Amino acid sequence: MNAPAPQPGLSTIDDEDARYMAAAIEFGRRGLGLAAPNPSVGALVVRDGVIVGRGATRAGGRPHAETEALKDAGDLARGATLYVSLEPCSHHGVTPPCADAIVRACVARVVSALDDPDTRVAGRGHERLRLAGIEVRIGVGADAARRANLGHILRISAGRPMVTLKLAETADGYAAGGNHDPRLMITGLAANNRVQMMRALHDAIMVGVGTALADDPLLTVRTAGLESRRPLCVVLDTHLRLPQRSRLATTAGDRKTLVIAGRDAPAERQIALESLGIEVVRVETANGHVDPAAALALLGKRGVTRVFSEGGPTVAADLIARGLADDVVMFTSPKPLAREGVPSLASSARAVLADATRFRLSSDVETGVDRMRRYERVL
Repeated sequence: MNAPAPQPGLSTIDDEDARYMAAAIEFGRRGLGLAAPNPSVGALVVRDGVIVGRGATRAGGRPHAETEALKDAGDLARGATLYVSLEPCSHHGVTPPCADAIVRACVARVVSALDDPDTRVAGRGHERLRLAGIEVRIGVGADAARRANLGHILRISAGRPMVTLKLAETADGYAAGGNHDPRLMITGLAANNRVQMMRALHDAIMVGVGTALADDPLLTVRTAGLESRRPLCVVLDTHLRLPQRSRLATTAGDRKTLVIAGRDAPAERQIALESLGIEVVRVETANGHVDPAAALALLGKRGVTRVFSEGGPTVAADLIARGLADDVVMFTSPKPLAREGVPSLASSARAVLADATRFRLSSDVETGVDRMRRYERVL
């Protein structure tokens, strides 16, 4: 692939570095939802303006992106530039250090977006490269790389995965009708397909038991070609009310399902759910419900880096209020409910989304007949 033409106003080297790094970050996204507990990194080997090697973190977190890109480049890596969206590892784990592989490949220059916060790396990878005489440039594309690697960064620094919160609402702001109304189908085909893709890019899909009771969801990825992606199903269920005949319970033998309950949940209900292949774990409660911070900490300890929350208005408001929602994706239908229903989001949570010191509106687009707005937590 030939290098794109430089943009006016930037030096050639800065412009090339920015564009190749952007491509490396995007290439790394193909491992999102597959690479945990490792970050999904992208790497490109560029020689004389041509991309000669590509690599992304493989399923399960190994092999790493750098070694995949070097393998793809072969002898053409000698004297080339390696672009990588996160610092190359420097420690011996299941696989040898990527920094050593880069040195052996005789790469002349490494452009890296970020230092890895993992204490086993934390600048040591970059230092190893410098000591070997390799030119190292750090910080190109840092903001985009930080977003792409946020699940890894938060798991290391805060002990929790990143959370994408998805909500759907009618034009007049409702997520559901009245107590006895049938399930409200809010969004159209294009938005529903977008949600399937979002599910596939996460390690776990999380709902509250209220959503499980009202909608009886499957929480599967139903996009053609992605059926093999099976994120962990997580239900926040303080009192273990998930019915044994629910679709989540009856399909638990086909994919991993975790119910997170409160300390005082009935033991007999736990036994019944476990007999279906569901794992039940108890955590602390807050205000009478499973503490979402405790639930996320539990998932972080298990190596989960990215959670897609479809938990409904109550869980959504709690996550936003506690600063635990990192991306908020709101789908709005053009059709109103035109009667009283369940508000999609509490006014206090909407106020947080509108606070420019806490969230920024990163995109506002039409998705079929619906509108999709994405809010990113200010880092």
